[in-house]
Amino acid sequence: MSEPYGAAPQTGWAKMVPELLVRNLDASLAFWRDIVGFEVAYRRPRPRFVYLERREGAQIMLCERWGKWETGPMEPPYGRGVMFQVYVEDLAPVIAAVEARRWPVYEGLREVWRRIGDREGGQREIFLQDPDGYLVMVAQDLGERPLAT
Repeated sequence: MSEPYGAAPQTGWAKMVPELLVRNLDASLAFWRDIVGFEVAYRRPRPRFVYLERREGAQIMLCERWGKWETGPMEPPYGRGVMFQVYVEDLAPVIAAVEARRWPVYEGLREVWRRIGDREGGQREIFLQDPDGYLVMVAQDLGERPLAT
């Protein structure tokens, strides 16, 4: 392998990190790195594996399927019943990457405000699917406001 293996995440180890089994690590890495904006912290050649992070602290692992850790049949789209939420400081670079690569959008850009106790929290969000069909919401926090009366 010509690239260095890397090192521990610069943002520290997250307390919970999903590991996605993928059909083609290169295709998945292109989505998670080039569209969603993750960087490779480290990688392993066998099994083909990468540990990714964003500077805001989000982390995810991708492992090319090799038969281990599959608890049942794997049929596309993978990840049925789960959605991964990635919060970013600025959604604009993700939207620009989606448009530049003509990546299909599962649900377009929207702004939503949801009740959180006695306030509302807002965010701009877009929904995408990675090459294996995992559903990913990428969102930018808009802060909080008093409840609308």
